[in-house]
Amino acid sequence: MSETIISLQNAVVSYREDVALQGVTLEIKRGELVGIMGPNGAGKTTILTLVNGLGKLLQGNVRVLNYDTGGGFPAALRKRIGYVPQVHNIDPRMPVNVKEVVMMGRYGQLGMLRRPGDPDRRLVEKMLRLVGMTHLAERPIGHLSGGEQQRVAIARALAQEPEILLLDEPTTGLDRRARTEIMHMVHEIHRDRGLTTLMVTHEHKTAAALCNRVVLMKEGRVWTHGKPREVLRETVLNGLYDL
Repeated sequence: MSETIISLQNAVVSYREDVALQGVTLEIKRGELVGIMGPNGAGKTTILTLVNGLGKLLQGNVRVLNYDTGGGFPAALRKRIGYVPQVHNIDPRMPVNVKEVVMMGRYGQLGMLRRPGDPDRRLVEKMLRLVGMTHLAERPIGHLSGGEQQRVAIARALAQEPEILLLDEPTTGLDRRARTEIMHMVHEIHRDRGLTTLMVTHEHKTAAALCNRVVLMKEGRVWTHGKPREVLRETVLNGLYDL
């Protein structure tokens, strides 16, 4: 049986008056690609925040890669987790090119006082090839389309050489073709690099084809979880979204 490398036990998280997670228990096995779905405000992103060491528990326990994060989130652990946020509009005047953005993913490994060397530059070039962005390596990041920017964000996370990859709605705001390309690219990277991947997404059909397991959330709780063919059924989704 695969090792459990992410474990949430009775996790409770609150932002001011709003309870984001209400006693969530969830375990993720090494090598799984898990889709997290549900209505807005269901607590999906909060799970990623906890796994990434940026959330504050009111109650419960979170273990990541055999670390109990209740005593703090060590830098050595953070280096082993890559995070891809939602696409945001980037000012086209920002004086940073694609290659420089991907190199930012190396600083978690290097620290602030070490300069990148030839091995780091070769790794960045490898990640750009992996996401199909070598031809745009010198282009300013703000001059790219949303899909291209998301590819760069994924390359930056991979440059960190993580064991766990977290993606927060990686296809939001993209056109249909770009959404499909990004989802299939994530699946190939997950498989080829042996990652454990958690992905918040609204892409039901693609997730059904690509994910090992889907977690459905509602009102800060796990509504249900299981294999996509078991949980991504019309009757279940109608209840989830109150249709």
